[in-house]
Amino acid sequence: MKLPHHIGLIGIIVAIIVGLTIGFWPQPSWVDAARVSRGPLQVTVVEEGKTRVIDRYVISAPVSGYVRRFELEVGDTIKQEQALVDLDPLLPQVLDVRSRAEAEARVAAAKAAILAEEQKARVVKADEELAQEEYRRVKNLHKQQLVSQDAEDKAAARARMTRAALRSSEFAVEVARHELAAARTILAYSASKDTGQAVEHVDITAPINGSVLKVYHESEGVVNAGQALIEVGNPKALEVEIDVLSADAVQIKNGMRVLLYRWGGETPLEGIVRKVEPVGFTKISALGVEEQRVLVIVDIVSEPEKWQRLGDGYRVEAQFILWEKDNVLQIPASALFRYGDDWAVFELNNGRAYRRKVKIGQRNGLVAEVLKGLTLEQNIILYPDDTITNGRRVKVRSYD
Repeated sequence: MKLPHHIGLIGIIVAIIVGLTIGFWPQPSWVDAARVSRGPLQVTVVEEGKTRVIDRYVISAPVSGYVRRFELEVGDTIKQEQALVDLDPLLPQVLDVRSRAEAEARVAAAKAAILAEEQKARVVKADEELAQEEYRRVKNLHKQQLVSQDAEDKAAARARMTRAALRSSEFAVEVARHELAAARTILAYSASKDTGQAVEHVDITAPINGSVLKVYHESEGVVNAGQALIEVGNPKALEVEIDVLSADAVQIKNGMRVLLYRWGGETPLEGIVRKVEPVGFTKISALGVEEQRVLVIVDIVSEPEKWQRLGDGYRVEAQFILWEKDNVLQIPASALFRYGDDWAVFELNNGRAYRRKVKIGQRNGLVAEVLKGLTLEQNIILYPDDTITNGRRVKVRSYD
């Protein structure tokens, strides 16, 4: 009578044990996988840059003057020795009531000064004539031995002194006349009066064949000596400047190959590193972090017909080829993890994951070169996490 009851109890216990066993039995982990392959590999540094004209000329005013309105516009073609800017002398000042009264007073004073100097000249001339006449008389008396030699010498000296004084007074008269002319000029050459006389002007010419890149002073007006007026250059002679992190700049060498992307064309342009500047500078990144950067200058070596529409200051994306090889045994970099001091991957074999140490060569962030530890077509696990252990059963979700 009790046997059926015991059988039911045993069945319940067995079911519980089976359920617990199934519940706690290790389940295989779902993973993504990839195969070891061969193919080309490039190690690159990618940064943004911009084009610039190699030889550019900022033309400035050689002297202070009045520049006429600039007729050329940015992009216009120019030829060497072509006149670009006409620079006229500065206009005289406009005389207000007080300035004109002062100028008229200077004219009157100059006229009076001439009269005064002429009167002084007449007095000096009279003294000079008297001294000359006295010298002739003393000289005759000395010939007759009626006066001494000393008396004749004194008369001669006085004659020379009065002659020099006369010349000095005549020069003073000329100076007074020039001062009168200067005083009259202030009145005659006011900015409010047109004298009708031709004035000198300076023609500033183009130093090269090229185009106008920038106009600093378009409208006519007064400019100072050394002030920038216009910038010219040859837009067909371009180079590319790229600022890179200083840590990357030490890996870039002169003559290194560069690919220029996102410049507007369908295919990348070829370039060659011409110079890595030896001086760095600080730049604030978009995240607000201070970075030490270095300018790298690249020459475009592709046919000019391909990039003839590029101009000064155009944006490009430069890819520096630090290392490249055509046939490289490689795996996705996402399969790698650190195991002690070595690199390792999980090999996928018969539904289980097995840890394998590998030796890695060049890496570019997406792909890594395998030097030792794996062979072609082996399956490896991507993105291994802490749940993946050596010998654990796994199921492949997809192959990359």
